[in-house]
Amino acid sequence: MNILIDTNVALDALLERQPFYAAAANVLGLSTLGVGIFVSASAITDIYYISRKQTGSKKAAMELLKNLLLNVGAATVSSAEIHRAIALDWSDFEDAVQYAAGERLAVDYIVTRNPADFSSSSIEAVTPDQFIRRITVSSKK
Repeated sequence: MNILIDTNVALDALLERQPFYAAAANVLGLSTLGVGIFVSASAITDIYYISRKQTGSKKAAMELLKNLLLNVGAATVSSAEIHRAIALDWSDFEDAVQYAAGERLAVDYIVTRNPADFSSSSIEAVTPDQFIRRITVSSKK
């Protein structure tokens, strides 16, 4: 199973943002159980920028990115994904780019704190808690 995590989920885990940290960290921890976890390559610059701003340190932000990329792959964003996102004509272009990257990878879920942002998506968008519940239920079968 492969998933794409939204920028907010990556930041929640990296920056230990409450009350979202535990669920986001649990999702990232699933990489050790064989879940392929990806984040849009275009989101990595946003993750760095916000992490640097919050930590006040370039070095700390880079360490957070290195740690993230130990368990999470970067979903490539090429000209094809950009053109696909433009064609989607969603109100939030960043979400459209993330969706297009996930679509190319044929991910099973987009994990986000804001599933409504992906309401036009053919890929099911779920919260971290919803995803953990689904994984738990499917592993018991």
